[in-house]
Amino acid sequence: MQGVNAMGLTAIDLGLRGATSGVFLMIILVVLLRRATGQQALLGMAMSAGGVFYAITTAPFFPKSSWWWVLPILSAQPAVFWLWARAAFDDDFVLRRWHGALWLAIVAVGFAITLGWANWPALALAGGKVLSSVAVVLALAAAVQTVKTWRADLVARRRRLRLAMLAINVVLIAAVAGAGFAAIPVAVPGAPGSLPTALGLFVVAMLAGLGAFGTQAAVAVNDATAAIASGEARGADRAARGGIVVDPLLLRRLDHLMTVERIYRQEGLSIGTLAARFDVPEYRLRQAINEGLGYRNFNAFLNHYRIEDAKLALSDLVQREVPVLTIAMDAGFQSIGPFNRAFKAETGMTPSEFRREALTSAQTAPDADRDRKIGQRRQEIG
Repeated sequence: MQGVNAMGLTAIDLGLRGATSGVFLMIILVVLLRRATGQQALLGMAMSAGGVFYAITTAPFFPKSSWWWVLPILSAQPAVFWLWARAAFDDDFVLRRWHGALWLAIVAVGFAITLGWANWPALALAGGKVLSSVAVVLALAAAVQTVKTWRADLVARRRRLRLAMLAINVVLIAAVAGAGFAAIPVAVPGAPGSLPTALGLFVVAMLAGLGAFGTQAAVAVNDATAAIASGEARGADRAARGGIVVDPLLLRRLDHLMTVERIYRQEGLSIGTLAARFDVPEYRLRQAINEGLGYRNFNAFLNHYRIEDAKLALSDLVQREVPVLTIAMDAGFQSIGPFNRAFKAETGMTPSEFRREALTSAQTAPDADRDRKIGQRRQEIG
C-alpha cells in the first residue's frame, strides 16, 4: 500500500512538471508569435526556458550522471529571474553587458564546483555556499524592486500578479539556496520530497501564463488633446461592450492640472496625492492615466510633462546661462541623473546637446527670416 501511495505521488509529481513545462513552452510560443523583441520579452523567454529546464532536471528518475552540467545552470537561474523581474516591473530598466557577464560567472563557478567536488570537497562546499548567498541576494533584490516600483505601477493586472509571482519565486530560490547552506552547492535534482517543488513550479507557471497571455501592448499618447479625445472614444466603445469606462471629465481635469497649474513641479508628488486632489479613489486615477492616456508608469506620466517643461527652458535664449541642473530642478526632477536618463530616453539627446541645437536654430532663424524678406522685396522692386 505504501508503494502504491509512493507511485501515486510520483505520478502526480511528474504530471505537474509536465503541465508546468507545457505552460512555459506556451509562453515562449506566444512571445514568438507576437514577434516581441524587447528585453522584457527576451528575458521572459529565458525565464520560461529555465522553468522548463528546472522542471525536467529536478524530476524523479532524472539520471544522476547529468548532475555535473545540470547543477551549474540551475545555480544561475536566480540571476535570470532577477533580470526578468527588473525588466518586467521597472519600465526604465536597460539590460547591460555586465548582466550577461554575471550569469556567465555564476555558471562558470558552478562548473568549477561540480568538477572539483571529488578532489576538493571542502573548497567546493565553500563555493556552493557562496552561490547560495548570491541566490539569496538576487532574490531579495528582486523583492525590493517589486516593492520599490509597486506604487508607481499603473497596470492593474501587473500590480495584482507581481506580488504573488515574486513571493512564490523567492520561496523557490530560497529553497535552492537553503540546500547550498545545508550540505551541497545547489538543490539535488530528483531528491525525495520533490512534489512541493513541482507544485510550486506549476503555480509559478500559471501566474506567468496569466501575465503573458493577458498583457496588451500599451501605446503612450503624448499629446494631451489627442489623449483626451482617444480616451473618450475608447470609453464609449467600452461602454457599448460593457467594459471599463474612463471618465472623460477626469481626463480634462487632469490635463488642466498638469498643463495649466503645472502640478508636476511639486516635490514628492505621488499618485495618492493626486487622487486626493481630485477627491477620487486611487484606482480610478490609475485607470484613467493607464487606460485613457496609455501610460504604464506614474513616473513616466510625470516625466513627460517635466521634460516638455525643460525643453522649453533649454530652447529659451533668455535662459541660455541658466545651469541644466537648475532647469531640471525647476521642472520637478530631484537630481540630475534621473533627468538626464529620462530626457535622453524621450528625445534621443542629452539636455546639453538639445540646448546647443535649439539655441543654434533660434539664433539662425531671425537671420533666415530677414534674408527671406529681403529677397521678396527685391522681387517686388524688380
